Amino acid sequence: MKPRLSQRIQFSLAYALVVVVLLSLLQSWLLAPRTIELPMSKFLDLLRADKIERVALTEKEIRGVAKPGALPPPPAMPGDRLRQLLGSEEEVRVFSVTRIPGVDEQRIVAELEQHHVEFAGRIETTFWKDLLFGWVIPLGIMVGIWMFLMRRVGGGPTQALSFGRSKHKIYDRKELKTTFNDVAGVDEAKAELIELVDFLKNPKKYQRLGGRIPKGALLVGPPGTGKTLLAKAVAGEAKVPFFSISGSEFVEMFVGVGAARVRDLFQQAHQQAPAIIFIDELDALGRARGIGPYAGGHDEKEQTLNQLLVELDGFDSRSGLVILAATNRPEILDPALLRAGRFDRQVLVDRPDKKGRVQILQVHMKRVKLAPDVDAEKVAALTPGFTGADLANLVNEAALLATRRGADATSMADFGNAVERIVAGLEKKNRLLNPREREIVAYHEMGHALVALALPGVDPVHKVSIIPRGIGSLGYTIQRPTEDRFLMTREELENKMAVALGGRAAEWIVFGHLSTGAADDLRRVTDIARSMVTRYGMSEKLGNVAYDRDPRTFLTGPDLPPPPRDRDYAEKTAATVDEEVRAIVEKAFQRSTNRRRNHRELLPNNGAVDVIHRRSGTTPVSAKVAGDRRAPKIALLAP
Repeated sequence: MKPRLSQRIQFSLAYALVVVVLLSLLQSWLLAPRTIELPMSKFLDLLRADKIERVALTEKEIRGVAKPGALPPPPAMPGDRLRQLLGSEEEVRVFSVTRIPGVDEQRIVAELEQHHVEFAGRIETTFWKDLLFGWVIPLGIMVGIWMFLMRRVGGGPTQALSFGRSKHKIYDRKELKTTFNDVAGVDEAKAELIELVDFLKNPKKYQRLGGRIPKGALLVGPPGTGKTLLAKAVAGEAKVPFFSISGSEFVEMFVGVGAARVRDLFQQAHQQAPAIIFIDELDALGRARGIGPYAGGHDEKEQTLNQLLVELDGFDSRSGLVILAATNRPEILDPALLRAGRFDRQVLVDRPDKKGRVQILQVHMKRVKLAPDVDAEKVAALTPGFTGADLANLVNEAALLATRRGADATSMADFGNAVERIVAGLEKKNRLLNPREREIVAYHEMGHALVALALPGVDPVHKVSIIPRGIGSLGYTIQRPTEDRFLMTREELENKMAVALGGRAAEWIVFGHLSTGAADDLRRVTDIARSMVTRYGMSEKLGNVAYDRDPRTFLTGPDLPPPPRDRDYAEKTAATVDEEVRAIVEKAFQRSTNRRRNHRELLPNNGAVDVIHRRSGTTPVSAKVAGDRRAPKIALLAP
């Protein structure tokens, strides 16, 4: 929508006034030649000293140009500083002398001829030069700037003097080619959004019985799970205009700009209804009010949020306008934004399970040339906890690895290497470890593997490697879960801790000392033990009491430390918690040590030492450890 005519006229008049002032300053300060007023006596002295170059004689004055260095410095003028900044300061050589009435002009002419000074009845005119550089070129530049600004004023939403225009992107029906066929692994979320699509296609179907479609749906979930893709799929299925904007694009430095953009967005969406408005990263706009050092009615974010709340209440759901929003921080949103009547539905878009991962992989694998041995089921089993974005990246990494080795198709080995690259980091084949360190790492990783084989209910070992990866990993043991797990018993948690401490136990048994290689294992074990005591009520001393709430959000994954928070229990209880955590960790370490001592003969006879001298290979591990009959093969890769 273009500005009103009065606004354009006001801007043009103001601009013209500024141009007149600038040109006047330009003429008086920069382009006007500097002239020094001399008395007649001083002029005659300079003439007799041969310091005059040329003069022009008129009835009232004598104007001329002196030789360099002849004239005294002129008095200070307002434009001197500006001339210095622009580099246009030059020596003043022009002077003027007021004629004395009654003085014989013949004497002056004779003096000029005697000293060989060029004189005339007038000086050389600079009219055309002054006209070109003083008026034509500056006016042309000013007119060009005016035309550019006027075009911007009447242009799109990001133009000058249109701060209140919304910065959204509009996708037309023909541009939206994303459908629900492109979205996989989130069947529950798709089912929730089917009604929105059906309403946009057939609104009278729901209005027939007096029902109304939810005004808005809020997509919540971890990053990379496909919230934005779902919103585009809804618009693509419904074949309606799609208004997309980020929550941060509403907020500006000037108070009131965000509220104006909200009004403009809804106004334009109403004009093209039925339509979908999608606000990504809603937490940037909808943070709870009254929180923070600058909270108050004058806050720009609060005014923008207030306007959004009014707009959500002000439109009729029968108009065919549906609001979709996405966030991964629902815990900080304002309660007024989440109440019924605004965002009526909250759709959880969580990490996919194994079945969902298979579906997502099948979607992305269509674009890649695959070898016959590639199985989406096996790849999905290697990727627990991966989001849709992670799986898309995995398929791309596998294709790049296959291209790097010159293969004709992407094989299962490429997918395995891609998983290791994403989980453990980049392989560092050039990092040289001395023989002693390589031996410690080999025994450490074998300790993890053998304890995992000896304990029941533990995820089977998929691969053991002593090739350094990532920032600080000198080796790693990958366990492949057979299924997705959502509950764990105390015994399973204790077994998980014992496996994590198996490498440290192997170092203690074989070498009689401990190293820094178990730092990450200790951190993970301590987190599990503290959760058992403070969150799961698995401590006999503290009983069935939860002393700590789960502080994790969608932005803090299971492998990230929880954010700091204040304790809400006594110091004595905190000391008991520390004692219980230490007792649980110590018990797990003793279990690992006992398992290793009972089967110590397995270590030197099954490749933990010999593998140091080989590049790679597979070493069978005894299946008789604690009666285990699984008999897997563990790949030991040594640099």
